[in-house]
Amino acid sequence: MPLVTTTEMFKKAYNGGYAVGAFNVNNMEIVQGITEAAREVKAPLILQVSKGARNYANPTYLTKLVEAAVIECPEIPIALHLDHGDSFETCKSCIDGGFTSVMIDASSKPFAENIEITKKVVEYAHDHGVVVEAELGSLAGVEDEVNVSAEDSSYTRPEEVEEFVSKTGCDSLAIAIGTSHGAYKFKPEQCTRNAEGILVPPPLRFDILEEVSKRLPGFPIVLHGSSSVPQEYVAMINQNGGNMPDAVGVPAEQLRKAASLAVCKINIDSDLRLALTGTVRKFFADHPEKFDPREYLKPARANIKELVKDKLINVLGCDGKA
Repeated sequence: MPLVTTTEMFKKAYNGGYAVGAFNVNNMEIVQGITEAAREVKAPLILQVSKGARNYANPTYLTKLVEAAVIECPEIPIALHLDHGDSFETCKSCIDGGFTSVMIDASSKPFAENIEITKKVVEYAHDHGVVVEAELGSLAGVEDEVNVSAEDSSYTRPEEVEEFVSKTGCDSLAIAIGTSHGAYKFKPEQCTRNAEGILVPPPLRFDILEEVSKRLPGFPIVLHGSSSVPQEYVAMINQNGGNMPDAVGVPAEQLRKAASLAVCKINIDSDLRLALTGTVRKFFADHPEKFDPREYLKPARANIKELVKDKLINVLGCDGKA
C-alpha cells in the first residue's frame, strides 16, 4: 500500500486502547530495523524525520529510504511524518516533498502566536491531504535541534486545549506531562534511587492527561520524549569506552498506561540510537581489527529490530493491529 496519513491509525488506536509507535530515522539500517520489526508483528508504523535528520542525510535520501520500506512491507500501513517542524517553510517543504503528516512545533511561542502559526500550517496541509500535529506545553531536554532548559519547560494547561484545537484545526496534539527529550531526561535530584541504586524518575502527570482527554473526547494525544533509555545499552556503551552517567528514561509501564488512555502516538528516538551506538562500541571492542561497515552495522540493525519489536508489543500494544 502507498504511504498513508495517521487519521485511520489514530482512530483505531484510540478505540483499541493502544498507541502507534513513531520512530525517528536517520539512515538505512535504522529504517530497516524498524520496518522489519513492524512487519513481523503486524503493527502500523510512523516513520518520522526531524529537521536535524533532513540536514544530515538529505531530504531526498530519507524520503526514498522510506519509500523503499513501503515497497518491502506492503502489508503494513506506514506514515511519513515530520518531527518538530519549526516553521511554516519547513512544514511546507515536507508536504510538497511527499510527507503524509507534519508537526508544527510553535510551543515556545506565546499562546496566540502558537495558534496563528499552527493554523497557517494546517490550512496548507489540509489543502494537500496531509495531517498536522501541534504542540501545547513545552518539554525539557535536548533532541536533535530541540533544546529546552528545565526552567523553560512547562506542563500543558488543560484549560487551553479546547480553544487551541478549535482555532487551529490540528489533527493531533502533543502535550507535556513530564516526559523529556534525549537520553538524559531527568536530573539525579529529580529522581529517587531504588534498592539496587538505580535512578527512578518522577511519575508522569496522568492527571493532566486525563483532564485533557475529558476536554477533548476522542481526540488523539501524542507523547514526545518517551524513550525508556534501556539500561542494558547504556551499560554496553559505558563498558566499551562511553561515558553516560545517570542516563534514565520513562518507565515502560507508564508509557503502556498512557497508551491505554487517549495517547495514540508515542515518539521513540533515543532508544534506537543507544542500541546502535552500544552495539557498534561493543563490536569494535570485541573485534578491533574489523573495519567493514557492513560487519558492525548488521548486528546494530538486528538489535534495533529486537528493541522495536519489544516496544511494539510490550509498551505500545499495537502488535497485530496493522
